[in-house]
Amino acid sequence: MLSTALGRRTSTATIIWSSSAFVLVCVSLYLLRRSSLPVKFLKHSDDAGPEHGRFNSTLGFQQIFVVNLPERTDRRDGMTLAAALGDIELEFIDAVRGEQVLDKALPPLPAGKHRMADANVGSWRGHMNAIREVVRRNLTSALILEDDADWDPLSNDHSTYVDSTYPTPQDAASPGPILDFNQLPSTINPTTSPYGDNWDVLWLGHCGMSFPTATTSAAAKVPKGRVVRLDDITVPERQYLKTIYDVDCLKNEYPSHTRLTHHVSDVACSLGYAVSQAGARRLLYWLGLMEITTAFDLELRHFCEGSDGKPYHNCLTVQPGLFQHHRPAGNKTFESDISSHGTEYRDKPVTEMIRWSLRMNVEALLDGRTDLVDQFPDTE
Repeated sequence: MLSTALGRRTSTATIIWSSSAFVLVCVSLYLLRRSSLPVKFLKHSDDAGPEHGRFNSTLGFQQIFVVNLPERTDRRDGMTLAAALGDIELEFIDAVRGEQVLDKALPPLPAGKHRMADANVGSWRGHMNAIREVVRRNLTSALILEDDADWDPLSNDHSTYVDSTYPTPQDAASPGPILDFNQLPSTINPTTSPYGDNWDVLWLGHCGMSFPTATTSAAAKVPKGRVVRLDDITVPERQYLKTIYDVDCLKNEYPSHTRLTHHVSDVACSLGYAVSQAGARRLLYWLGLMEITTAFDLELRHFCEGSDGKPYHNCLTVQPGLFQHHRPAGNKTFESDISSHGTEYRDKPVTEMIRWSLRMNVEALLDGRTDLVDQFPDTE
């Protein structure tokens, strides 16, 4: 599932500084259809690592959780089928309706602030239930997905992270180097997770993200380095790239089929993210017990950036994201239990920016075919 050894597909990278050493780890997301290819997830090591035995079914994390309202059986059915076709194991975490959450169960509000809308309260509580479970079970890491997530069942997209300022760590005010994925420095093995020892969050699915610059939010705290992976054929051509944010930087600075990894900045949507045990404990404190005033994804952003009264945490992301929202055909009002998506009728299902979408190729996968439809074929 998560491999650096399989060369047909491509990868991305990011770099983070460890207090004791640099950790170069390959997070390659190899979402297989139905095969048992060999996995070698540590690019620099012959050691299988602490979670190698679970790689094929949990994407290198110890557990995969899916946040889902039990009454949304359509979402649960769709995610169950997607997981089966993608050969992954997942566990559903029951989300709740916001009106079921007592006022006294909410984190304290600042003076003059009122309770969030029930939809936002329910979303927050569902994610916190998943994060709490990571802490309760003492999991070394877990991937948390929303129940409309989609991905590429044949992709081998890698995220390798070390410190982009190697061999000397920089402060966040420095512009940070641009590193080529194919020329990364060697580092020592991690000890607690196949993704390294000192990360809090890997934000792998989102609605849009800004590159950290001197003008983005929390610029004084967020490192600016990037790692560039060229020729990643799972990334659509530039003409197909679109998010809720301006993607001109990605389109204008890099050629088509480029995926980048960097620290989290100006992000929206918590479609898919991984947490380490340390990160989950910090999230349970800062987002579960301390003051929150806005939607969960924005609170998670504040947690990562060190904004809105929260300290900075070590959060990495990829652009474009590895997970995207799947929108089925039908009434758009059914697409979200949190916000309005309009009242129009969607004639055809869609998943943006995933070339060989699993959900868009269900019928082929059910038949055992490998001729999956490329939603965004090359034209350049």
